[in-house]
Amino acid sequence: MNNLFIRKARLSDVEKIHELVNYYAEKRVMLARSRSALYEYIRDFAVIEKDDEIIAIGALHILWVDLAEVRALAVKEELKGQGIGKKLVEFFLEEAKELGISKVFTLTYQKEFFAKCGFTVIDKDNMPHKVWKECINCPKFPNCDEVCMEIDIKTDEL
Repeated sequence: MNNLFIRKARLSDVEKIHELVNYYAEKRVMLARSRSALYEYIRDFAVIEKDDEIIAIGALHILWVDLAEVRALAVKEELKGQGIGKKLVEFFLEEAKELGISKVFTLTYQKEFFAKCGFTVIDKDNMPHKVWKECINCPKFPNCDEVCMEIDIKTDEL
């Protein structure tokens, strides 16, 4: 797609991010996020714009010196399947690489998508406890049915 622009999110983007995240949360494929949480974590987020309209959002959340999570990845429904989400994942992997983070993971229902981005399925029980900090706010806790996937960005090509 032409005319796509990826950038870090701004405070003025919170309403659009909130709208897109909660659209998918209502479909039960993503955790809902409050506006206050979005303001708190705005520095984690990036957006993709097309013709000055936000069409995709996502976040890279740093958990530790060597670990980050891709979360809240969403593309407008009518634009899915066009490589837009993959562009955001690549943006986050490059950002993690620049920060010196060696592993990036995600908890997802979109296993095939993340596999195409180079992620592999791992046993989520082997993840450090700090990963589950936000899970207590999930209506599915403690019976999470998301798949945990990770990528080692030190050895994988971006």
